[in-house]
Amino acid sequence: MGLAGDIALIVLAAFAGGVVARRLGVPLILGYMLAGVLVGPHTAGPTVAEREQIELLADIGVALLLFALGLDFPLHKLAPVRRVALLGTTLQIALTGALGYGAGRLLGWDWREAAWLGALVSLSSTMVVLKTLTDLGLRDALAGRVMVGVLLVQDLAVVPLMILMPALEDVDGKVSALGVAALRAGLFVGGMVLFGTRVFPWLMRRIAGWNSRELFLLSVVALGLGVGYATYLFGLPFAFGAFVAGVLLSGSDYSYQALHDVTPLRDVFAMLFFVSVGMLLDPAVLARNAATVAFLVGLLLVGKGLILGGLTRAFGYRNAVPLAVGLGLFQVGEFSFVLARVGTASGALSPEAYATVLATAVSTMALTPVAMRLTPALYARWRARFPAPQAEPRGVPAGLRDHVVILGYGRLGRFVAQVLRRLGHPFAVVDLDPARVAEAQAAGIPVIYGDAAAEPVLEAAGVGAARLVLLALPDPVTVRLAVERTRRLNPGVHIVARAAGVEQIEELGRLGVYEAVQPELEAGLELAHQALAHLGVGAEEILRFTEAVRRELYAPLTVGAADDRLLAQLRRRARLIEVEWIPIPEGSPLAGRSIGECRVRQRTGASVVAVLRADSVLANPGPRLVLRPGDTVGVIGTADQRAAFRQLALDDTSGEREAPGS
Repeated sequence: MGLAGDIALIVLAAFAGGVVARRLGVPLILGYMLAGVLVGPHTAGPTVAEREQIELLADIGVALLLFALGLDFPLHKLAPVRRVALLGTTLQIALTGALGYGAGRLLGWDWREAAWLGALVSLSSTMVVLKTLTDLGLRDALAGRVMVGVLLVQDLAVVPLMILMPALEDVDGKVSALGVAALRAGLFVGGMVLFGTRVFPWLMRRIAGWNSRELFLLSVVALGLGVGYATYLFGLPFAFGAFVAGVLLSGSDYSYQALHDVTPLRDVFAMLFFVSVGMLLDPAVLARNAATVAFLVGLLLVGKGLILGGLTRAFGYRNAVPLAVGLGLFQVGEFSFVLARVGTASGALSPEAYATVLATAVSTMALTPVAMRLTPALYARWRARFPAPQAEPRGVPAGLRDHVVILGYGRLGRFVAQVLRRLGHPFAVVDLDPARVAEAQAAGIPVIYGDAAAEPVLEAAGVGAARLVLLALPDPVTVRLAVERTRRLNPGVHIVARAAGVEQIEELGRLGVYEAVQPELEAGLELAHQALAHLGVGAEEILRFTEAVRRELYAPLTVGAADDRLLAQLRRRARLIEVEWIPIPEGSPLAGRSIGECRVRQRTGASVVAVLRADSVLANPGPRLVLRPGDTVGVIGTADQRAAFRQLALDDTSGEREAPGS
């Protein structure tokens, strides 16, 4: 069947490999690569015949991935890491190139092959890293943003490398060609910016106005691949153009739908890419050069990892970020395959050297997901052995007790701080970002500069005397260390932590966290709550449903002793008590009378639990509190009891009737 039969074979093999990977608890990437080895030309059994055609389809997968990256990662997100992305990556390519050259000479390769080895190992895999970051939910973490920035600059570096490397003996003669390529790239990007700001919005608006999902999807794919092809005609990488198209489209109103529509297509073609990578791996060559490949893999893991981690640290990133970047980007990338083909075509790389580099690249790609998953445990061991030096903590009033400690002053931490400040409850903030610390100080908030996982900083924040500790940190490693050290300083304190996913909830449960909050889950439950309420579902039924979902996903936090389960059940039941806020308008029979005079409990069955007056909240008001026009009263009770209070607040014709349900 030719190409169609090959695609069917690849899809079946990838499905089988994915099932195996899922059962083993490893990333799907490894299953796809294993499928590629099994259907490749170097193993027995069914074999893909049209390898070149599959590789072309795999190139589309690279382009679609970078197109989706551009859609989902606008340039403003890259701005905070631009220094390490631009300057740091340039230094990294030079240092890693020198490391690869030295390794090649040590292996007995001639100087040209050694130089090619240095160029090839200096690039990392955008495909593998992005897929792994997405699987781990770390795309928006600081380490994830640094890695993406470095990867983008590495991908752009392929252009000058493809010009300079084939003519190492005549580098001077290629300087002009490099200048022409740079000018060509600048003209292309400038033209695309003009096209993207003037033509893209009008074109997408017209297509969306036709209300055709098929045409919209086709236009999005045509945009990404069409711009990529135009880039190819300009002499630049095909995938680079697709990325530029994604960035330009990300600023439009249609970027979210475009990303949603193109994601399934991207994943299918990305699967083809990973299978094609596995097809390149020859087990015989791997066995014959096992020692050389193992040496190169170990050198990259240690040497390239140290270069990347050291440069990240030199550019001011702390905690687990340098380790995560080093373990995340040590592999050899997919653009190295393109560069290696140029090397073999020019005769600079022998077939044996090409096969060795290929085996090294595939091996490092396969190890990347495993290495990235080990980052939290390795960082915890490192910090246990070498505690981080801390700046002298200051800014928290002496003798602060029974307060809340907020670890992390990002968006979540800032919001909680504003609420606590408005209610007048004492609290202290800890953050390692100098800009955030300065912002908190300017707002008059008690703040400490330092690592939330460091005991001296936690002690300075008064964790030992705190009533509650809130962890609003996105980094799972820091969260884990902060929980452990908070427990050491105050074993009985309640800890509420932000969780990135179900796996982290399980870990927090093992660490004894009192409560975990997963922002995406809570937002989804609130949307479901609103939808069900608009469909006429009763509030009690909605709460039972949402609590059932919470019970299932937050189950790791309630597994333990009987007392713990009882407390968790009481907390869940407490959420079922709905508070309804009812305004007291001008002319209300309740206005100007105390709660005791109104006999709210006897006449309606509802209980007043709070009164919102101007900007203050009067919690648990007594019977002498006089209600005023403009107050908003919080009452609890059954639906009938709350309805009776609403009627009483608007029209006092209910007389002395008995409370509903009494």
